[in-house]
Amino acid sequence: MLRESMIALALVPALVAVPAASARAGVISTQQALSAEMRQAKETQVRAALAREDVRQAMLQLGVNPADADARIASLSDAELLQLEGQVDRLPAGGGVLAVIGVVFVVLLILELVGVTNIFNKV
Repeated sequence: MLRESMIALALVPALVAVPAASARAGVISTQQALSAEMRQAKETQVRAALAREDVRQAMLQLGVNPADADARIASLSDAELLQLEGQVDRLPAGGGVLAVIGVVFVVLLILELVGVTNIFNKV
């Protein structure tokens, strides 16, 4: 019994002193830095287009939570973000009903394909 107690007492400091994982830092290339900066600019542009009040209202009418759409924008791949940003760029500045519906449809389609929403199964 004394031997087991001694072993237990010897193991406690060893378990407490488990080395923590070290952080690693590295140098990134100019291309990586520009890519991150360009992604941020595209993301900001898409978020600005979806932040308009009429777009938010259209999303709410279609049952899409704007917070879910914001979270989905953050998780888009670079190719998806580029495609969405290109479609937002091509829409007229005044928008109109068709432009709003088009943007909302693209967002809903992306959300549906990823599995965040389940809208089109009801149709």
